[in-house]
Amino acid sequence: MITRLKLKPGQKGTKALVEKYGENLVCVRYRYDKTSRTRIKTVEIIVEKKQLAPIQNTPDNAIVPVQIAYGAKELGKMARSAGGNWDADVKLWYIRYGNIKGTELEKHILLDAQQKQKSI
Repeated sequence: MITRLKLKPGQKGTKALVEKYGENLVCVRYRYDKTSRTRIKTVEIIVEKKQLAPIQNTPDNAIVPVQIAYGAKELGKMARSAGGNWDADVKLWYIRYGNIKGTELEKHILLDAQQKQKSI
Protein backbone atom coordinates (compact mmCIF):
# COMPACT_ATOMS: atom_id res chain seq x y z
CA MET A 1 0.00 0.00 0.00
CA ILE A 2 1.34 3.42 -0.96
CA THR A 3 0.45 6.72 0.67
CA ARG A 4 0.33 9.33 -2.05
CA LEU A 5 -1.39 12.21 -0.37
CA LYS A 6 -1.46 13.63 3.13
CA LEU A 7 -3.77 16.59 3.70
CA LYS A 8 -4.08 19.01 6.59
CA PRO A 9 -7.52 19.95 7.94
CA GLY A 10 -9.19 22.56 5.76
CA GLN A 11 -7.53 21.53 2.50
CA LYS A 12 -9.59 20.34 -0.46
CA GLY A 13 -10.79 16.81 0.29
CA THR A 14 -11.05 17.29 4.05
CA LYS A 15 -14.07 19.59 4.43
CA ALA A 16 -16.61 16.89 5.43
CA LEU A 17 -14.15 15.33 7.85
CA VAL A 18 -13.43 18.72 9.45
CA GLU A 19 -17.17 19.11 10.02
CA LYS A 20 -17.32 15.62 11.54
CA TYR A 21 -14.21 15.68 13.77
CA GLY A 22 -13.60 19.42 14.23
CA GLU A 23 -10.39 20.41 16.04
CA ASN A 24 -9.58 16.75 16.74
CA LEU A 25 -8.73 16.09 13.08
CA VAL A 26 -4.95 15.95 12.59
CA CYS A 27 -4.67 14.84 8.96
CA VAL A 28 -6.28 12.85 6.15
CA ARG A 29 -4.30 10.30 4.14
CA TYR A 30 -5.11 8.71 0.83
CA ARG A 31 -3.57 5.25 0.41
CA TYR A 32 -3.56 3.21 -2.76
CA ASP A 33 -3.43 -0.57 -3.02
CA LYS A 34 -2.16 -1.73 -6.43
CA THR A 35 -3.18 -5.37 -6.04
CA SER A 36 -6.83 -4.71 -5.25
CA ARG A 37 -6.89 -1.39 -7.15
CA THR A 38 -8.52 0.50 -4.29
CA ARG A 39 -8.11 3.88 -2.69
CA ILE A 40 -8.39 4.05 1.08
CA LYS A 41 -9.02 7.29 2.94
CA THR A 42 -7.75 7.30 6.53
CA VAL A 43 -7.96 9.97 9.18
CA GLU A 44 -5.76 10.70 12.14
CA ILE A 45 -7.71 12.13 15.05
CA ILE A 46 -6.95 13.20 18.60
CA VAL A 47 -8.73 10.93 21.06
CA GLU A 48 -7.32 12.28 24.32
CA LYS A 49 -5.60 15.40 25.60
CA LYS A 50 -3.95 15.50 29.01
CA GLN A 51 -2.17 18.30 30.77
CA LEU A 52 1.41 17.30 31.50
CA ALA A 53 3.00 17.90 34.83
CA PRO A 54 5.23 20.96 34.84
CA ILE A 55 8.86 20.33 34.09
CA GLN A 56 10.69 20.15 37.35
CA ASN A 57 14.17 21.52 37.72
CA THR A 58 14.60 20.03 41.14
CA PRO A 59 18.12 20.11 42.54
CA ASP A 60 19.47 16.74 43.65
CA ASN A 61 19.76 17.84 47.28
CA ALA A 62 16.11 19.01 47.54
CA ILE A 63 13.82 17.06 49.87
CA VAL A 64 10.67 15.98 48.03
CA PRO A 65 7.43 14.48 49.38
CA VAL A 66 6.72 11.00 48.02
CA GLN A 67 3.35 9.32 48.41
CA ILE A 68 3.34 5.54 48.47
CA ALA A 69 0.10 3.58 48.70
CA TYR A 70 -0.52 1.44 51.77
CA GLY A 71 0.63 -2.09 51.05
CA ALA A 72 3.18 -1.18 48.36
CA LYS A 73 5.95 -2.95 50.25
CA GLU A 74 8.53 -2.90 47.47
CA LEU A 75 8.20 0.87 47.08
CA GLY A 76 8.43 1.26 50.86
CA LYS A 77 11.66 -0.73 50.89
CA MET A 78 13.01 1.43 48.06
CA ALA A 79 12.10 4.59 50.00
CA ARG A 80 13.83 3.29 53.12
CA SER A 81 16.95 2.28 51.21
CA ALA A 82 17.04 5.71 49.51
CA GLY A 83 17.32 7.32 52.94
CA GLY A 84 13.72 8.48 53.17
CA ASN A 85 12.00 9.55 56.37
CA TRP A 86 8.37 8.63 57.03
CA ASP A 87 6.10 11.35 58.42
CA ALA A 88 3.06 9.64 59.96
CA ASP A 89 1.20 12.95 60.46
CA VAL A 90 0.90 13.65 56.73
CA LYS A 91 1.47 10.03 55.59
CA LEU A 92 4.32 10.95 53.25
CA TRP A 93 7.91 9.94 52.76
CA TYR A 94 10.50 12.71 52.52
CA ILE A 95 13.47 11.75 50.36
CA ARG A 96 16.35 13.59 48.68
CA TYR A 97 15.52 13.97 44.99
CA GLY A 98 18.99 12.83 43.90
CA ASN A 99 18.46 9.50 45.66
CA ILE A 100 15.30 8.67 43.69
CA LYS A 101 15.96 10.35 40.35
CA GLY A 102 15.37 7.84 37.55
CA THR A 103 13.70 5.24 39.79
CA GLU A 104 10.09 4.14 40.17
CA LEU A 105 9.80 6.40 43.23
CA GLU A 106 10.20 9.49 41.06
CA LYS A 107 6.71 8.86 39.66
CA HIS A 108 5.25 9.09 43.16
CA ILE A 109 6.52 12.59 43.99
CA LEU A 110 3.69 14.91 44.98
CA LEU A 111 4.02 18.00 42.82
CA ASP A 112 1.29 19.95 44.62
CA ALA A 113 2.59 19.23 48.12
CA GLN A 114 4.99 22.16 48.24
CA GLN A 115 3.48 23.36 51.51
CA LYS A 116 4.11 19.94 53.07
CA GLN A 117 7.86 19.91 52.38
CA LYS A 118 10.17 19.82 55.33
CA SER A 119 13.88 19.45 55.88
CA ILE A 120 15.60 16.30 56.98
